[in-house]
Amino acid sequence: MAERLPLLIDCDTGIDDSLALLYACASPEAEILAVTCCSGNVEAAQVATDRLAAVGLAGRTDGEVAIGRRTPILRALETTPETHGPRGIGHAELPPAARPVSERHGVEVILDEVRRRPGEVTLVTLGPLTNLAVAILLEPRLPRLLRRLVLMGGTYRVAGNTSPREEWNVHCDPEAARIVFRAFADPGVTERPLALGLDVTEQAAFTTDHMVALARRAGSTADDQLALARGEEPMHATRSVASNPVVRFVADAVRWYMEFHAKFDGFYGAYIHDAMAMAAALDPSLVRSEALTVDVEVAGELTRGETVADWRRHVKRPANMDVAVSIDAAAFFQRFIDRVGGLAADRAAGTSAVRD
Repeated sequence: MAERLPLLIDCDTGIDDSLALLYACASPEAEILAVTCCSGNVEAAQVATDRLAAVGLAGRTDGEVAIGRRTPILRALETTPETHGPRGIGHAELPPAARPVSERHGVEVILDEVRRRPGEVTLVTLGPLTNLAVAILLEPRLPRLLRRLVLMGGTYRVAGNTSPREEWNVHCDPEAARIVFRAFADPGVTERPLALGLDVTEQAAFTTDHMVALARRAGSTADDQLALARGEEPMHATRSVASNPVVRFVADAVRWYMEFHAKFDGFYGAYIHDAMAMAAALDPSLVRSEALTVDVEVAGELTRGETVADWRRHVKRPANMDVAVSIDAAAFFQRFIDRVGGLAADRAAGTSAVRD
């Protein structure tokens, strides 16, 4: 096996966060040091419960799961059960977690792991940047201690998904995002953060065809064609997959997301933003990016939470972000299907979740 990449994963619970975590668990090059949790799609305590159960579903017992800060830096907590379901995992269910949440605070976990392995750890943030902002306030050298930050957040040249100019993760805690973005302007940072915003994560949607391919990769026997012939809706709960627990979890989680997009966006599919970010963290060649100066608006009457990218270099400041502008969506989806479907097959066979 090639050298593994030490990962810290900071997330809220959402459907796409769950898929990102499964992708990491299924990736042989990923060494998951810990998962830290913040409030976002749901409250942080629920996030931790779900993350523990999800890594258990993937057959992993390594890496602690720790609750970080439960509220944004300044704003009131806002969650979105209508987008991700009351538990943040759509229609899916998870078995009870087999081990407890860490007694350590999530921010403490981030700081300890990065100090223990300076220059080695990649931090992947899949939710609001609250925990990272607090960590930076406590340890201003943190951007220099990381190998790299990869974040899902922001919208740089396209419309927002929360307001005309806001992406959800930044919307939840724009002050935290500003602290983080400005901290990485430090000239001592060896590699700029890679930011995947809606510009790339909404370039392609996960569809029912992808779900069927994943089920088949896992050896699951879904009656998809028969059900469609009978006139059932795609991804209907009663037939989403057969007995494979990993595939059933994915199908029942993304079905909620697909129903949400069908209602609000006019298509039956799901943008799996965070899974794309995880894939890019493990293989940056999947994306093409542009080095830019980016800041976050925190006071605008109409634009609070906007990630303001200086595309025409007006401010004359060094770039602090590598903003993804395109992604090889076909390669990503094939890799997602192969890895998560392979993990599901391994779990059904009782073998290791991470394969060489």
